[in-house]
Amino acid sequence: MEKITSFTIDHIKLQPGLYVSRKDPVGGEIVTTFDLRLTSPNEEPVMNTAEVHAMEHIAATFLRNEPAWKDKVLYFGPMGCRTGFYLLLKGDLSSRDALPLVKDCFRYIANYQGEIPGASAKDCGNYLDMNLPMANYWGRKYAELLEHADDSRLVYPE
Repeated sequence: MEKITSFTIDHIKLQPGLYVSRKDPVGGEIVTTFDLRLTSPNEEPVMNTAEVHAMEHIAATFLRNEPAWKDKVLYFGPMGCRTGFYLLLKGDLSSRDALPLVKDCFRYIANYQGEIPGASAKDCGNYLDMNLPMANYWGRKYAELLEHADDSRLVYPE
């Protein structure tokens, strides 16, 4: 079997950033998959499930309500390795195109207070596994990284 695209990226060189993972034609549209990498793979500790879960709920709600982008948001969810998230957007987009949206989203996570959207037994299959203070921490850390992102954080390493 062929190696899938995400396994062809050199995870030893990969640093936190916002990368185009792939572009796929779907019907008459292009779907762009973004790799939102928050930790340096195999170098830094991974995120715990509780903060990943909280960020997923907060970000998915933010993205699907953001007026300029909500009709282009197809999916937001965690990577199994817990080093980041995938964001799928309708359109043939670059990392620079998505950068303002992703920065706004993670600033929102950084400052979010109160009840986490969908964090109830009725709305979620594991609603007790949430950590808002750590979600705020990771939101702040990633938003700060993206503030000064250059091509080394926007284009996969060779």
